[in-house]
Amino acid sequence: MTGSITLVTPAPAETVKILVYSDDVTVRESVKLALGKRVHPDLPTLEYVECATEPAVIKTFDAGGIALAILDGEAVPAGGMGIARQVKDEIFRCPPVLVLTGRPQDAWLATWSRAEAAVPHPIDPMRLAETVAGLLRERTTLATR
Repeated sequence: MTGSITLVTPAPAETVKILVYSDDVTVRESVKLALGKRVHPDLPTLEYVECATEPAVIKTFDAGGIALAILDGEAVPAGGMGIARQVKDEIFRCPPVLVLTGRPQDAWLATWSRAEAAVPHPIDPMRLAETVAGLLRERTTLATR
């Protein structure tokens, strides 16, 4: 009996772009380190687009293809909450926005900014990953409807 073995190569995983905005490179690095390449096995691989200025954020949003934006509410001179509100007002079907707040008590400000979620500084990797996973799942569910 002769037989052959067929190797099946899995299709490459889908990749989603995550915009990470902060004027502080250590905050951007903390976000990327906390999330890694994939926040959960059932979610796509993450590709990061880092921005250090408000004009870079707007340009990146205008280019399209962003699945989720993580904006540092403590960034200067343009804080992530103000940018979140601006993009929510100006971009049709704006991707979800997560705002990094200065402290847990500032979560109500994220509501003003129309961000879908808020995570306080210092960044808790588990909390950030769970929140990002939830936002990405929500976006995937809405896209298939």
